[in-house]
Amino acid sequence: MLRAPGGGGPASLRRPQNGSVDEELRQTIDGIGPRLRALRRDRALTLEALAATTGISVSTLSRLESGKRRPTLDLLIPLARAHRVPLDSLVAAPVTGDPRVHLKPLAKGPGSVLVPLTQYPGRVQVFKQVLAPREPKLVTHHGYEWLYVLAGDLRLILGEEECVLRPGEAAEFDTRQPHWFGPAGTSAVEILHLFGPHGDHAVVRTPPS
Repeated sequence: MLRAPGGGGPASLRRPQNGSVDEELRQTIDGIGPRLRALRRDRALTLEALAATTGISVSTLSRLESGKRRPTLDLLIPLARAHRVPLDSLVAAPVTGDPRVHLKPLAKGPGSVLVPLTQYPGRVQVFKQVLAPREPKLVTHHGYEWLYVLAGDLRLILGEEECVLRPGEAAEFDTRQPHWFGPAGTSAVEILHLFGPHGDHAVVRTPPS
């Protein structure tokens, strides 16, 4: 648990003052360092990059991950923000029994909504999108995209070519090509949208026929 010492200073995770070691508390404290290291590596971040984001020195981050530095709230809060995870997940708080995932929809113009489903910087990003009718405007950028239509009809323009995708159909393309996608008609379209760094490609496995 997180508890502020009576004598002031930052709240921290500490062993009981009476010298008796609570095994559950010890395991919680000992698990924070490896969990922080796994989060950082999962996001392909160096200690230097994380230090620049959080303002915590490289040496302090290294000591936290190795268990040589006791975690405090003033260290864990910026780390939780940098990794975009709840503070509880860093200290392995008991499961509350609530299975709901609280997503935050983002308005992207009149009638259009984007819901981020993943938050892994530097890796494939997954979004659920509702796209309202709009005028085509082709763009280019580095990366690779996959689109899967959930509801409605999706118009996809790639350079000089275009097609219409129906529910259950998917497309993938290099975003260095001029491209645009949106509703094929006057109604909104709902899609799953995956975007990854250039060079990432979908791997589809099917059983032998």
